[in-house]
Amino acid sequence: VKAVLAAGFALLVWVPTGPVTGTARADPGTGAVNPNPPFVGHTEWTQSGRLASLRVFPTPSGRLASREPNNPGAADEAWAEVLAMAPNADTPGMHAQFICHWQFAELAQPGKTSWNLEPWRPVVDDAEMAASGCNPGGPEEPN
Repeated sequence: VKAVLAAGFALLVWVPTGPVTGTARADPGTGAVNPNPPFVGHTEWTQSGRLASLRVFPTPSGRLASREPNNPGAADEAWAEVLAMAPNADTPGMHAQFICHWQFAELAQPGKTSWNLEPWRPVVDDAEMAASGCNPGGPEEPN
């Protein structure tokens, strides 16, 4: 994620390398595909030493929706789904990490099993969030 984000935001183009599946429907007459909720299949809290991490498992439809840059409503819907499954994730830092993953994970690491959000990470501005590869304050998986 970090390499793609650090390369600058000049132009990000998604080119599928395999079949794209998901719950989606085509708008009649336009050929446009609109992914439908649910965007998150499930969440799972894990522990690495004393540090907690929330693993967010996007659905195929969620992955497809996250690739659409002009659809902020889908990101809001997906975050609401996360909070319905893990209410204690409702912190500014975790929300910012989720939005960063929503915007960039499928571009940088398509098909990554989960998007990991950590409550112990610092709250940073958007530029630092992007520069850190959505993982401010240290590596993705601490040792």
